[in-house]
Amino acid sequence: MSEESKRREALIYHAKPTPGKIKVVPTKKYASQRDLSLAYSPGVAAPCLEIEKDKDLAYRYTAKGNLVAVISNGTAVLGLGNIGPEASKPVMEGKGLLFKIFADIDVFDIEVDTENVDEFIETVKNIAPTFGGINLEDIKAPEAFEIERRLKEELDIPVMHDDQHGTAIISAAALLNAVELADKKLDKVKIVISGAGAAAISCSRLYQACGAKRENMVMLDSKGVIRKDRENLTSEKAEFATSRKIDTLDEAMKDADVFIGLSMADIVTPEMLLVMAKNPIVFAMANPNPEIKYDLAVATRKDIIMATGRSDHPNQVNNVLGFPFIFRGALDVRATKINEAMKMAAVKALAKLAKEPVPEQVNIAYGETRLTFGKNYIIPKPFDPRLIAQVPPAVAKAAIESGVAKHPITDWEKYEDSLLQRLGSDNKLVRLLLNRAKLNPKRVVFAEADQLDVLKAAQIVHEEGIAIPILLGRKETIETLMKEIEFEGDIMIIDPKTEEENPRKNKYAKVYWEQRKRRGVTYYSAQRLMRERNYFAAMMVNEGDADAVISGYSRNYPTVLKPMLELIGLMPGISRAATTNLMMTKRGPLFLSDTSINIDPDAKALAKIAQMTSRVIKMFGLNPVLAMVSYSNFGSSENDKASKVREAVSLLHRNYPDMIVDGELQTDFALNDEMLKERFPFSKLVGKKVNALIFPNLDSANITYKLLKELHEADSIGPIMLGMRKPVHILQLGASVDEMVNMTAIAVIDAQHKEKWELENPEK
Repeated sequence: MSEESKRREALIYHAKPTPGKIKVVPTKKYASQRDLSLAYSPGVAAPCLEIEKDKDLAYRYTAKGNLVAVISNGTAVLGLGNIGPEASKPVMEGKGLLFKIFADIDVFDIEVDTENVDEFIETVKNIAPTFGGINLEDIKAPEAFEIERRLKEELDIPVMHDDQHGTAIISAAALLNAVELADKKLDKVKIVISGAGAAAISCSRLYQACGAKRENMVMLDSKGVIRKDRENLTSEKAEFATSRKIDTLDEAMKDADVFIGLSMADIVTPEMLLVMAKNPIVFAMANPNPEIKYDLAVATRKDIIMATGRSDHPNQVNNVLGFPFIFRGALDVRATKINEAMKMAAVKALAKLAKEPVPEQVNIAYGETRLTFGKNYIIPKPFDPRLIAQVPPAVAKAAIESGVAKHPITDWEKYEDSLLQRLGSDNKLVRLLLNRAKLNPKRVVFAEADQLDVLKAAQIVHEEGIAIPILLGRKETIETLMKEIEFEGDIMIIDPKTEEENPRKNKYAKVYWEQRKRRGVTYYSAQRLMRERNYFAAMMVNEGDADAVISGYSRNYPTVLKPMLELIGLMPGISRAATTNLMMTKRGPLFLSDTSINIDPDAKALAKIAQMTSRVIKMFGLNPVLAMVSYSNFGSSENDKASKVREAVSLLHRNYPDMIVDGELQTDFALNDEMLKERFPFSKLVGKKVNALIFPNLDSANITYKLLKELHEADSIGPIMLGMRKPVHILQLGASVDEMVNMTAIAVIDAQHKEKWELENPEK
């Protein structure tokens, strides 16, 4: 994609379907006149009068306790510099989005039109009663230091300038672990800091708090080494001025143990790395391009411990590991500030988490067999679901112990459970899927590529590195549409109906005929079938010319399913295919089966559908917890419709005693653990969060998933085919571009999984 296309795509993303990236939504009922009279006049007077008596009651009666202001004047935005308050708004909205999806914190972004320090501080102070915390963002140094210092002194809510402290906290955690792995002592290591802005100063101060010695640090700015004999130093730079008689980065790197890069790309050379001490630690954190390229650094020094700010290399120093969880902990105890003890607690919690066994979900997401503490894993991954349960409690405890918490927590187990519940409202799993697909992209045939939306989906998966698309359809139409949407690259385009593809068509026709010549298929009819895209696509996968198929956008499900079942067939031990839809709901991911194929399965088929669903949930790195749902609860009806579900559960309990599955159950009992525990305390599902519903028939499953999708705006991924010998995934008629992209990621992961299975089971 050209730079102009990327620019246009970014503009469209921000403009449509609704301008911006965040919005305000009601949290209370508002359907009736009674609701509105409670929400506003006259009912609103009651909490107003209570808060007038005690301002702290604003935390009880308003959203203040979960509301953070992201505030900037736009003077130091990302890599864009001083672009002004209006131009900084997309960045601030983006920060608000990260707060929400990682820690369920609501945000108002505030852009202040002044570069005057006093005016800025006065503005923030005047609006502070609205918020439970203040996140300062993208404010240039040295003004940022004074703004944060004064606001922390003058306000009684948490204030943090993330540009300073976010990188400091994350990199300090990584540094503690790196020094340990290098078999060194933090108070002895020689540290070179390239950069002298807000982040560099804050990092250096926090490293000192962790045990590093100031006399062992050398800091550089654009003029070279910051020495005590330099004139006109700011107070912050003077704090880290060295008395050593050196001027350049080359000189500073000699025998250095640690390099901290917060400056610009490609300023560190291999020669500099070679003169560093044994087991050098290099954090090249300039973005998007580090001070030295990762591959060059690790090729130069085999003993290096390397971190960058990039997600495509090990050890990403990413601020999202810090600020959402630090504010979460601070808000939950109503801290009056974020102090050094709280920042240090975050550092230690992150460092400790990297040493603990990594959940399989994280291993799968990053394509690792087993992530373990070591030189390529010194800091947790951003998608690690344990972050929210470990960092906020550490921060909250530090706030309590340091005396800045106005609402101490006493039941920590209950608090950690509540934190985990907050994860249910985001789409982390989708990001994990896309990330996992990118690690080992596969060849995916798009059988209807002359449809514009299908082609757009193929373009996205190509440009994002999710898959290697193969486009089937009318070649002239595809090429015209590709020019229209600026889809560029060396992409295979095949029209099964044209003469040019005769060699491949003839090969596939011959194979198909050989397999079915004693079942009424002639060579001529085989050739004719190979002109059909779905037959041709299925044969491409069968013959190893592609790894997966995506089809169904413009044709009804049975029409597409027939050739796939006929040519590709089922996995060994599977008697029928099924489908599941992954719904991204407010309570977390929920799998619904069977949504597309089996109209009225019997008990044995239901048990097999449950087993296959359990297997695909594990493929996502989740622990399956299945409810077999019905209109009946545990034998309350003897009707055949309910008894078949009961029989399926009995089969599963007998044949798969370790599977967490139960029923028959009404859906509300399956999803509401308190109701289930009260009425049916004997159920295997009590105390567990159900993540799959197995429906008794196609009617109920299909209707439910489409209701969830349309009425509750739950994102749907699926139908995901279960039981097929090769990766085949059939879209619902008229699927959206995003749905097709997500399904392609599923197809790639399915291909990765089946490739691994075939290697482990060559005889099958």
